[in-house]
Amino acid sequence: MPALLADLTTLRLGGPVGRLVTVSSTDELVDAVRSCDAAGEPALIVGGGSNLVAADAGWPGAAILVRTSGIDAAEHDGAVSVRVQAGVEWDALVARTVAEGWSGLASMSGIPGLTGATPIQNVGAYGSEVADVINSVTVLDRTSGRVETWPPERCGFGFRTSAFKHTDRYVVLDVTFELRRSRDGVPVRYLEVARRLGIEPGGVAPSEQVRDVVLYLRRSKGMLLDAADHDTWSVGSFFVNPFVAPEVAPADSPQWSVDGKVKLSAAWLIENAGFAKGYGLDRGSGTVALSTKHTLALTNRGGATTAELLELAREIRDGVEAKFGVRLRPEAHLAGVEF
Repeated sequence: MPALLADLTTLRLGGPVGRLVTVSSTDELVDAVRSCDAAGEPALIVGGGSNLVAADAGWPGAAILVRTSGIDAAEHDGAVSVRVQAGVEWDALVARTVAEGWSGLASMSGIPGLTGATPIQNVGAYGSEVADVINSVTVLDRTSGRVETWPPERCGFGFRTSAFKHTDRYVVLDVTFELRRSRDGVPVRYLEVARRLGIEPGGVAPSEQVRDVVLYLRRSKGMLLDAADHDTWSVGSFFVNPFVAPEVAPADSPQWSVDGKVKLSAAWLIENAGFAKGYGLDRGSGTVALSTKHTLALTNRGGATTAELLELAREIRDGVEAKFGVRLRPEAHLAGVEF
């Protein structure tokens, strides 16, 4: 029986792959990708599958399952350089940094997936993003065939994006983070987290406490993976928060000014366009719906297809655009499908 992408993704959607290749070292990963490229075989890099929307028809070539491992730390002048292989589970890394007293990642606790995916969309949560602490990224350039180490300024980091996001040219092999040696976390910028910690925004608290609060909040919003909870059968936030010109922003919406543009809450736009939590549960087969806990998560309620999920996503996108003139873009990676 061929491997199914449904078994490799948190959405539990996606058809068969031509062949499944599991790699456990960086050399194996590089060799597998180079071999596919030399043979003209389509290669799909699969990590934790937590940001992947895959076609019902599957993938015609090789799905390369990244299972590399290794964390190397070097301390210097009150800081810690932590080099992490792409296949290391992200939250396991965060937990280790908190336990070791390496400060910088606690606010990003509970995010599913692997470390290699984090620079691709500049993963972040609760006021922090990996671009804040990335020192370098090692990549395979599939065009030149070379392995290169990129400094942060070359990575093109922006809000939930990077030079790696909209291309399959580069494969992330490892990421090096520059963290502080401290039991305290970075300044807490997110109001809800600060309030639960009993501090003012911009204050600090022990990383262990920050992690506990963030995990609690993510669980309450269905953003911690739980096989028994269909609200977590998703890719997390399906849509990215949009940036618009100031004159386009709805006057009554939550908004933040960034570099002359206004960042809007995609969740607010969705809810105020008429799509409430749980939207879709009472329609037809009810196989896809918005999460009952968070309107940014499109979920598989069991027995769904990718086509059904994308139909719901288009309905929401078009509804928001009709109401507010703002077109939402997917945050997830689409493999073999268009949106």
